[in-house]
Amino acid sequence: MSQKSYDGSNSLYLIPTPIGNFEDMTLRSIETLKMVDVLFCEDTRITKQMLNRLEISKKLISSNDHNEESTKNLAIKYLEEGKNIGIVTDRGTPIISDPGYKVVEEVIKKGYNVIPLPGANALIPALISSGVNPSPFMFYGFLNAKKSKREKELENLKKYPVTIIFYEAPHRIIEMLESIRDIFGERRISVSREISKLYEEIYRGTVSEVIEELNSEEIRGEFVVVVEGSSNEVSFESMSVEEHVNMYIEEGLTEKDAMKKVAKDRNTTKSDIYKIYHTGK
Repeated sequence: MSQKSYDGSNSLYLIPTPIGNFEDMTLRSIETLKMVDVLFCEDTRITKQMLNRLEISKKLISSNDHNEESTKNLAIKYLEEGKNIGIVTDRGTPIISDPGYKVVEEVIKKGYNVIPLPGANALIPALISSGVNPSPFMFYGFLNAKKSKREKELENLKKYPVTIIFYEAPHRIIEMLESIRDIFGERRISVSREISKLYEEIYRGTVSEVIEELNSEEIRGEFVVVVEGSSNEVSFESMSVEEHVNMYIEEGLTEKDAMKKVAKDRNTTKSDIYKIYHTGK
């Protein structure tokens, strides 16, 4: 179903906010904040501080990972009343490793417009300043905090010939990089912290070189890790059909399209792939 975003109807707006430097707030984001009737936000206290700085007063509703199932229905209620609503997160662009997806999904399902605004985020600045080949790239976000699960995720990613971008918290960055080294080997990486803030810093080198440098410093701030892709092309023969299909699904294809692509890669029929994928036969 197509969407004409600017048809004059009331809509849901996805509004980016600065990740550090307040001057990264766009004029369009400011005007949209003034225009919407209600703001759904990750933390009402942080959003209120931002609005006070802009001299804007709005009705704020807390919408986060814990209550999004209920707030999505509230969002529909406001839209049904003819109101425009906005989503902001504490910092950066909504939905990207932040709450908001369930609300967006429900709004689309009910036939209302979802209008995304371009603006601040951490992954693109980290990518373009990394010195690692920027195209193609995959944004993965946070790996699992538990070592065994994290390393299983990395095993599934290690053959991808694309640059991969991760987010990580300061208290896990060293062990996360050690997992990357153990599973991926010594690849070129870039690790950015405090992007757009006063103490912004970028570490570049092999995984071991960056670990050594970080170990010699006090670790603070949120991190974006950019890792070069595998230099070995993915060998489909070395992958099971299930792994092959799942690889394309993880890249964003539907199961149907993934199986169609696998059938083409393996020079076989889609029905054969379906049978193997779903029955293991």
